[in-house]
Amino acid sequence: MGKEEVLKQIAEKILGSRRTVVFVGAGLSTESGIPDFRSPGGIWTRFDPEEFTYQNFLASERAREKYWQLGREIYALIKSALPNAAHLAIAEMEKMGLLDCLITQNIDGLHFKAGNSPERVIEIHGTVMYVLCLTCAKRYERDEIEARLAAGEKVPRCNDCGGLLKPATVAFGQPMPERETAEAFRRAAAAELFICIGSSLVVHPAAQLPVVAKDNGAFLAIINRDATTCDAIADIVYRGLAGPTMEKIMEHVREMRS
Repeated sequence: MGKEEVLKQIAEKILGSRRTVVFVGAGLSTESGIPDFRSPGGIWTRFDPEEFTYQNFLASERAREKYWQLGREIYALIKSALPNAAHLAIAEMEKMGLLDCLITQNIDGLHFKAGNSPERVIEIHGTVMYVLCLTCAKRYERDEIEARLAAGEKVPRCNDCGGLLKPATVAFGQPMPERETAEAFRRAAAAELFICIGSSLVVHPAAQLPVVAKDNGAFLAIINRDATTCDAIADIVYRGLAGPTMEKIMEHVREMRS
């Protein structure tokens, strides 16, 4: 089967599925100019991830100060990023009534900029767009805390209870968010079509989601530039960049629907 036929088959599956779950990883963000932290030249080639564990954040004021310094650098990069063709394609799927939910490993909020609604998006690794108090769970807009940091605060604390504030992302060693993780696995198990885009599927427990979907009868499609750990169980594997690939798939979807 040629490449175009594969894309048409994915489009047909999208149109024929009652419950399509899309699962995305860092490969989506890199096409918007946000580097994959684990790749050569990424954040973790300049910083030691062992220094930025959740346990260190809780234990040391100096560690918290360094965590916020790194966080400000990451947030500045993400805030200026724009959604790419893949984000727009997934948002279009929702507008067309063809998306059960989007499960994302990314923390950049670009799906919302593209037009996806919060009730359709499950952020299993959290988001940089908000800050949480670890004591009372009060949520702050990230820009409010960024303004406090720019004004000279080094380790911000909660205005209400004085508790530690932390970006609403999942740090190394921090438990996954229970509600989002449980919902992601529930949706994966109920999916008729499960599409993985831009993820090498090596980070657990998220990497188990396509396995759960496949084990429960879903048609599994993987779109990624490189090989993934789930290629052997997939019904379709397409090698390509997320943006151009999803853009072409949605062209076929529109043509077939009309």
